[in-house]
Amino acid sequence: MSLVRIGVIGCADIARRSVVPAILNLKDQYALSGIASRTKEKAEEFASLFDIVPYTGYESLLNKDEIDAVYIPLPNSMHAKWIEEALAKDIHVLVEKSLACSFEEVKHLNELASSRRLVLLENFQFRFHEQLAVINNMVNEGKIGEIRCLKSSFGFPPFPDIDNIRYKKELGGGALLDAGVYPIKIAQIFLGQNVEVSAANIWFDSKKNIDIWGGAYLKQKDGPMFAEVAFGFDNFYQCNLELWGSEGKIYTNRIFTAKPDFSPEIIFESSNGKNIINVEPCNHFEKMLLHLYNLINAKEGLASEYVQNINQSRLICEAMSIACKR
Repeated sequence: MSLVRIGVIGCADIARRSVVPAILNLKDQYALSGIASRTKEKAEEFASLFDIVPYTGYESLLNKDEIDAVYIPLPNSMHAKWIEEALAKDIHVLVEKSLACSFEEVKHLNELASSRRLVLLENFQFRFHEQLAVINNMVNEGKIGEIRCLKSSFGFPPFPDIDNIRYKKELGGGALLDAGVYPIKIAQIFLGQNVEVSAANIWFDSKKNIDIWGGAYLKQKDGPMFAEVAFGFDNFYQCNLELWGSEGKIYTNRIFTAKPDFSPEIIFESSNGKNIINVEPCNHFEKMLLHLYNLINAKEGLASEYVQNINQSRLICEAMSIACKR
């Protein structure tokens, strides 16, 4: 399979800390074409950290002839525009969550990607961590019997900087689009795509004009399983998953944010007692990028990603709509 030439639009912290280093580590799969920022100074500062080419203005990178894919870690409100710009130039897209701010935008972008047979991948890197694979295997092997309930929470204390983009409504801020998307995503992994939000509660900060914390109840449309999810920007830190079954329970407390050198613990309880399973450290950013690489080269699994993207956005919109009617 051929080397993928990838560029980065935006100098976000997640790009600097995690995604760009992962790209550079995968030398047999990727060549990093450059980093684009709206300002020359910021592009040059970021590029100097990794000895890569800086571009001033996002369009300048997308106009580059030797680019196959682009990673977009911009504020949520800017995703739709630059995803569409990239897809229109036949460039594959990896984008930070949330993919876009409205269901209509997400549906349109995935239809565009499908029509051009291009990858549109939302960066939920935890999908590719070994701990999720271990949990999936335990469930499939019947270790906890039939799943009765999924619980997942992702939230953290207030950000120290009041100008944080997550506090800006005009930039697509808010806890649901930033933190709530994680437990909503993992609920679909175990309950399937055919789920709906039947209840939701979201608290809004009237001064910031954004949602700060909340939760939702998801249930299968064609089955008995349900999920209770919670999220927030004004919370004691939580990053957990609990699967309660007819014959046991699985719990882990770092399901979404395990660092490459961190060994997660999975707690398994049944009538035979409690066991702790230690999972080897895993760089889920690198594994996510390998998934992207395979999608680009093999062109298999594209439809599954489109369906996941659209379904994720539908559930986000359902949660917000139900909460706002309360």
